[in-house]
Amino acid sequence: MKLKNALLVIILGVFFNLLPQVNAAEYKLDIKGTHAFIQFKIQHLGYSWIIGQFNTFDGKLKYDNTDEQASEISIVIDTASIDTNHKLRDKHLRDDKFLDVKQYPKATFISKRYKPTSPGMAILTGDFTFRGITKSINIEVHKMGEGKDPWGGERVGFEGTAKFKLKDFNIKKKLSPASAEVELYFTLEGIKQ
Repeated sequence: MKLKNALLVIILGVFFNLLPQVNAAEYKLDIKGTHAFIQFKIQHLGYSWIIGQFNTFDGKLKYDNTDEQASEISIVIDTASIDTNHKLRDKHLRDDKFLDVKQYPKATFISKRYKPTSPGMAILTGDFTFRGITKSINIEVHKMGEGKDPWGGERVGFEGTAKFKLKDFNIKKKLSPASAEVELYFTLEGIKQ
């Protein structure tokens, strides 16, 4: 009886090792290059746009073109690195009425689901933590491409957009109604590890 049980365990072990494995490759964001950007825009009084970016962030992603739904991404943003090309405004945005970078020095995004919607397009859903508040957001994603680079490595690139309301993350500063919502844009190129 013990021999039968041992034989069954061995057979099951071999069987499970033969099952297809998820081959999601890990990619490091090409920050050094800089082939990765996290930008945003918000209306100014309904007359123009303020466009800025976060200069310091990092992250990693997993991607497998044979099983895109297994894709994952995580990003950490240094909120004090905000840059709108205007020093006084950036200082104002770092204070407690807006980003409150002393209390909340990091913002994070951790994906929960990658759902392809058409070739090269997907909805990326994940937890966005900003000013100490975590909310689920959806990002419309476009896979820009993947393949070998001139230095013998492999890369994959994505871009995406998402919108959120300032009040959802407890930014209560009175602005014009046109400035109630922020649009995020990112383009991320990953280097296969």
